[in-house]
This record gives sequence, C-alpha cells and structure tokens, in this order.
Amino acid sequence: MQAKRFTRAALIAALMTAGLAQAGSLTIESWRVDDKALWEDVLIPAFNKKYPDIKVKFSPTAPTEYDSSLTARLTGGTAGDLITLRPFDKSLDLFKKGQIEALNGKKGIENFPASAKVAWQTDDGKTVFGLPMASVIHGILYNKKVFQELNLQPPKTTDEFFKVAEAIKKSGKYTPIALGTADQWEANQIVFTSFGAPYWKGEEGRKALIAGKEKFTDAPFVAAFDFESKLAPYLAKGYQAQTYGDTQTLFASGKAAMVPAGSWDISYYNTNAKFELGAFPPPVPKAGDKCYISDHTDIGMGVNSKSKNKDDAYKFVEWMGSQEFADLYTNKVTGFFSLSSHLIAVKDPVAKQMLDWRKSCSSTIRLNAQIMNRGEPNMENELWNVNSQVLNGKMTAKDAAARIQTGFEKWYKPGK
Repeated sequence: MQAKRFTRAALIAALMTAGLAQAGSLTIESWRVDDKALWEDVLIPAFNKKYPDIKVKFSPTAPTEYDSSLTARLTGGTAGDLITLRPFDKSLDLFKKGQIEALNGKKGIENFPASAKVAWQTDDGKTVFGLPMASVIHGILYNKKVFQELNLQPPKTTDEFFKVAEAIKKSGKYTPIALGTADQWEANQIVFTSFGAPYWKGEEGRKALIAGKEKFTDAPFVAAFDFESKLAPYLAKGYQAQTYGDTQTLFASGKAAMVPAGSWDISYYNTNAKFELGAFPPPVPKAGDKCYISDHTDIGMGVNSKSKNKDDAYKFVEWMGSQEFADLYTNKVTGFFSLSSHLIAVKDPVAKQMLDWRKSCSSTIRLNAQIMNRGEPNMENELWNVNSQVLNGKMTAKDAAARIQTGFEKWYKPGK
C-alpha cells in the first residue's frame, strides 16, 4: 500500500513538472508580415531545439497598422511578450512610457558593438532597451550585362559616376538611372542620406548637426543636395510620376543600367531580373576621399514590461544574440544584415558584396534618424519634399539646405 502511495505521489510530481516545463509560451509582435514563414519554419524551430518546452507564436500586424495597434495592445495589457522595435524615437517613446524593459546586463546584448545599440538606447547612451536585429545597407545596384556591353567600370568618384551615366545615355539603349520622385521617400532615404554620406563624412557630420557644430547650410550638406540636382538628365522620361514600384519594374526589365537601392531590394531583383546584378557604394567626392555608407539600423527586439513570462522572453533575447540567429537571419532574409559582432558567411553574392563594404567604408545611419525628427516641422517629411523638389529641378541646393536648417532651428536647441 505504501509503495502504491509513493508511486502515485511520484506520478503526480512528474505530471506537475511536465506541466510546468510546457507552460512557457511567448508571442512576438512584428510589422514584418513577409517574415511569417521564416519565423514559423526556420527561426522558431531553431530556438526550440535548445528550448523545446517554450512555445513561440509569431503574430505580425500590417506595417501601416503596426504602430497604432501595438500602442493600443500595450496600453490595454494584451500585447505579446516580445516586441519588434523600429529604430530610435518610436521605440524610445515606448521605453519612456514604461512599456518595454531595460536590457542592460541581459545575456546576448554583449554580442553587439556600441554603434549597433544606438538605435535602441536612451539619448545619454546609458540604457539599452532593444536587442539589435538587423540593418540595411544603401548603395547602387547595376546591370552587369549593360556595363560589359558598354565597356564600363563601377565608378568610385562623383566625376566617374557622371561619366558612366553620360556614356549610358549616349548609347541611346538604356535609361542610365532608374529613379522616380512620385513616392518621395526614396529621394531622402535611398538617395540623399546615401549619396550624401561621403560629403558630410558620415557620423562626423550627423553628430555635428545634433551638437550644433554644423548646419545644413554648410558646404558638405549643400554639396550633397547639389549632387542630387545633377541626376535629372539621367532619369527616365516622366520620372516625376514614377513610383518606387515603377522603378523596380524599370530596372528589373533590363531597360535601365543603374538603380539607387537598399539591400532589401536584392531579393526582388533576384526574383524578377534576368541579368546578373552588381553593386557599388556611393561615389566619393574626389579620388582619395574616404568611403562612407548608409548602414542603417532597421529592426530590433524588446521585451514587454507586462509580459507574464519574462524569464522565457529573456531566454529568447539571449538566443537572438547568438551566432546561430545572426547566421540564419542574415542568410534567410537577404539584404538584412545582423548587427552582431559574430562573423557571418553571407551566401548571396550581392548581399556579401554590400556587407563587405563595411571593411573599407565607414558606416553611418540615415542622417536625420536620431533626435532630428522630434519637432515641427518634422524633418523626415521635409526631407521627402525638399529632396523630391531638388530632383525635379524645382528647388536649388542652397534653397533646399536653407529650408531644412530654418525648420530645424524653429524647435531644436543643441544640448537641451
């Protein structure tokens, strides 16, 4: 009888232990609806090999609805345990409201350099609230077949760039540069903050603007607008009505030789273009100048302060800081590069080419991403408008710089 009681007690204890082991569950909030299969078929199964008893659900929301719906769920206490974070102010706002946790000292964070964490930390740099996941790199993709046909080499300087564009134009066979201004955002996020970085020397110029040591009306920033103003003769007829989708179609069709692009575009062209892609970084102002690339911190992960399963959430964050995650994410989401310090063997040749620029170029983030979008007029919106007008020949470089600086000075006082 005593043996039976022992057996029953042992059985109950075993069942309770099993129940506890299986009780852990996590939900990931994200705007990356395109990544659903990646998480469900690749990333979560990889995590479960290490933590088989933690159930993880990836629950994305459409990008246009993500910010508002996430805010509502966080406020109502119904948001997931892990929060995919946009860079800088939107995530900083969540932290200031106490809706996401500080990650200082948490395992996994140590695998990221200071430059990677800047998009998910407080202005004073003392508190990190997001694990950096990936960045996107900006540059110029080109049609290798066209370059070979016209006996052209990827340009390294501004003069060489325009000589290449002129040679393509003179051939009469191709549009030199696929780029439109109808959607406006590309004019800033793909063109100005990428091509402009070598002029204002990347982080040096960006931080100088924030510190009040430089102004948009200073020569490096005016020069960047001036470069942009010279692109119009090499764009397709009617480019003012050309959308981002139109640009992708034009380049993929083989009718254009070059396209200013983000690394995220590689997947689209791999699928839709019938020619071999090449890539080169933004040309430098003159021979011998240092190379700079826009290597923009794009996506991070935080922990919901109201999560009922923080211990498992931290285990997931720790795993996201591993070599395994960095390798899987970089190679399964072509054009999104891990921000970790781990060495990664990138399989896609064009993605590898762009990632290798980090070895010879200094990385910077999009010029206005940190702090400079906080007031009115909103600088991001202004730069969309102003850069489109410069490309369209409706505004001079000096007037563009003056407008941005005037708007900035209306609300921003350095050091306050």
